[in-house]
Amino acid sequence: MTRLPLRPLPIALTLIIATSAAALAEEVGENAGGAGEETLFSLLVKGGWVMIPLAIASIIALALTVERAISLQRQRVLPDGFLDGLGEAWNADPSGAQALQYCDERGGAVGHVFKAGIQWRHFGYPEVSRAIEDAGSREADRMKRSLRGLKAIASVAPLMGLMGTVLGLISAFQETADEESQKSTELAGGIYEALVTTATGLVIAIPTLLVYQYLSSRVDALIDHIDETGTAFIVDYARLDPAPAAGQG
Repeated sequence: MTRLPLRPLPIALTLIIATSAAALAEEVGENAGGAGEETLFSLLVKGGWVMIPLAIASIIALALTVERAISLQRQRVLPDGFLDGLGEAWNADPSGAQALQYCDERGGAVGHVFKAGIQWRHFGYPEVSRAIEDAGSREADRMKRSLRGLKAIASVAPLMGLMGTVLGLISAFQETADEESQKSTELAGGIYEALVTTATGLVIAIPTLLVYQYLSSRVDALIDHIDETGTAFIVDYARLDPAPAAGQG
């Protein structure tokens, strides 16, 4: 299973920024108490323009999660009764035409996998087994590639949040310097607002990463199930195929 690499530098920077903000907040103490209670929306607005791509990333992540969760359901990838129907088509027509048509009608990953095996029927069951295995590997790669969008969002969202925090810190320190003021309350407020984007990036990335890992494990389980079904097909049906005829495919 593919794992996302850890990024120690962004994590370390985030911890340093958070520690600095906490120290400044402690220093100002009750002076910041009159600012009023923040709402979630007003807090998100203070994150600045970086919150827009983060919001778009969260919507895309949610859409991909729903679409992939539906598409990777076991019943959709390998419906119940598929093997029995394929076996009946295989036995009904020694030429394999009905079996190929059955796979085309079913479509999807399982149809592609077993169609590849049936096309090698005249070369004996070892070749059928090898063709099913190769096609299964290709379908596994294809299903894993369909999860790349989630992986990308899980990787980029924290970095986008960190970028927003850095830009917010630059703005906070610049304003404090321009005003020739040493008010720690204003500086702490600027850092506090800047940290919103980092927090948002992590809130998006962590669930997305968990979903990516879960769906990746589901893909692995589906491929194992297809392999088991392929083995059953070879044992129950493909071994009954006539002796291989050279030059046929």
